[in-house]
Formats: sequence, structure tokens, C-alpha cells
Amino acid sequence: MTAGHWRGELFGSPLRAAATLLLLALIGWAGVHAVDWALLHAVFRPDAEACRAARHGACWGVIAEKWRPLLFGRYPFEDQWRPAIAVALLSAITLLSAWPRSWRWWLLPLWAATLAACVLLMRGGVFGWTLVPTSRWGGLPLTIGLAVVGLALAFPLALLLALGRRSQWPLARAVTAGYIELVRGVPLISVLFMASYLLPLLWPAGWKPDVLIRVLAGLSLFVAAYLAEIIRGGLQAVPRGQTEVAMALGFGRWPVQRDIILPQALRLVVPALTNNVVGTLKDTSLVTVVGLFELTGALGLALGGDPTWRPFYLEGYLFIALVYWVMCFGLSRYSAWLERRLGAGRR
Repeated sequence: MTAGHWRGELFGSPLRAAATLLLLALIGWAGVHAVDWALLHAVFRPDAEACRAARHGACWGVIAEKWRPLLFGRYPFEDQWRPAIAVALLSAITLLSAWPRSWRWWLLPLWAATLAACVLLMRGGVFGWTLVPTSRWGGLPLTIGLAVVGLALAFPLALLLALGRRSQWPLARAVTAGYIELVRGVPLISVLFMASYLLPLLWPAGWKPDVLIRVLAGLSLFVAAYLAEIIRGGLQAVPRGQTEVAMALGFGRWPVQRDIILPQALRLVVPALTNNVVGTLKDTSLVTVVGLFELTGALGLALGGDPTWRPFYLEGYLFIALVYWVMCFGLSRYSAWLERRLGAGRR
């Protein structure tokens, strides 16, 4: 867009000019006060007395003092190197999987080995490591783990649901459509409550899967319903003539879907898939209501029981928001890069 276009949009009429100047004045006023509060009068050292004395500045010292319980929750202090390594491994395999050249057969067993190593690190009980139950897992490792593993489990189920809803068999269409509409018709928090508190009442006595497994299953089943509709939209966007031509050339129905239709459909819905991934990452904060303390829940644990630092919740929430923003912004930038690489949006 040219400078003339922006000049016309912002100052093309007296009303537009007045609105532009008013908004600029409000942004400038807010910016000056934000810089004054967050930087000029802020306290950066972990000194609670200095923070209470600085009435007009932020207390970033609470982050310096509480960063470990904020990032790792109730995990034992002396063993927090283990979840740190687990997060590094999970982040590394996720970044490797984001590189299209790594989309090879060996990626799946590498994922399985990485997840096994992460669970071993988090749980312990071997090599002389302290056994840490899942009830003490929390913070950033739990947030990333739930999001990554939940999406990894949900995606294959979503593919089956999307294909089933487009199936020629009426029973398959009815079952998949009923599941998708039922799950999408309830909030995630109700699914988590059911997985955590109601399902154990229906199971045989003495058999009670871990709460983390139940929550992960509920999250995966919920996300799969939304992903299925996104994939179905991509399938419908692929011209039907491609299926007919491939069938005429002798391809079977499943090879057509696997090698011709699905790659094009997934390429078309990259932005929508990324939007769902970002939403799932943020929805992991809801697991706090069933007793699992991820990033936002870890903040309550870190500050709620410490009256010295309890007044500085705002700075803690801003820090958590920054962590979420970095992850979500990185996902959005990757989505834009992947769109350009795959040519999504270009026919």
C-alpha cells in the first residue's frame, strides 16, 4: 500500500483525522505510562521491601524470585533439571518435525523414543532418580506436553473422522457426524470434568487410570472433533474431478485419498490447522480445574502460599502471558512460512 493510500485512510476527512489524532494521543498516553510503570520505576531485583516501596512501578523481582516454581510447579526443587531436559527434548523434536525435509519414515520412531525419554525423565524411579507422581508435574513441561501429545493423538483420529463423514456408507457418516456434533456442542471444561471425576465412577473397582492420562484422553478426543471439521473442509475444496481421474487410471480408493487428495487438502487448511493448534495450546490452562497445575496454575501455587510475594500477581500474570505469546507468535510465524513453502492459497 502506498503512502497516499494510508494518508487517505487516516486523514481523508475531518472525522477520520479527528479519530486518528485521538487514537494516537491515547496510544501515546498509554505508552508513556506503560514505560514508566514497567521500566523507569520498576524493581528488577528480588527484594520484596523495595517492591512494596515502589508504589508506581512494577515488581519484576517476583519473577527473579519465583521463576522456578512458575516454570516447574510442584516438581521437587532438586530434580527440576529433569523436566528442563524433557522440555528441551520435546521442543527439539517439535522443531525438527516442523522442517519439511525431516518428514520421513524415521520421524515416527524418533517421536516415540523422545516421548518415552520425556516420561522417564519426568517420572523417575530408575537410575537412582526420585519417583515423582504425575500429581506433582506442572508448569511449562505440563503445558507443552499436554498440547504436543494431545495434538499428536488427536490428528490421526481427526483424519478418520473427516474421512468417515465423507464416506459413502450411511452408518459411518452417521456415527462420525454424531460424535463430532456431540463433542463440539459441549465446552472443553465439561469434557475434562467428565474424564476426571465421572468416568472413574463407571469403571470396575480397583482400576483407576492416572488423572493425567484421563485428561490427555479427554483433550485429544475434544480436539479431534474440531480438527476433523477443518480437514473435511480441505477435502471438500479439492476438485472432485481429481478423484475421478485417479480412479479411471486404476488407483484404488485408499491410495487416491492417501497420495492425491489428503496432501492437497492439508496444504489448503494450514492456516486453520495452526489456529486450532494455538487454541489447543492455550486451552491447556483449563486443566487447573481438575487439579493439574500448568503455567497459570503454577502461578497460583507459587504466589498463593507466600504472603511476601502474593501482592504481585499482576507481574506474574504478565510473565505467563509473555511465555504464551512467544509460543503462539512462533506458531503463527511458522504457519506463514509453511504456507509460502507449500504454496497454500495458490491454485
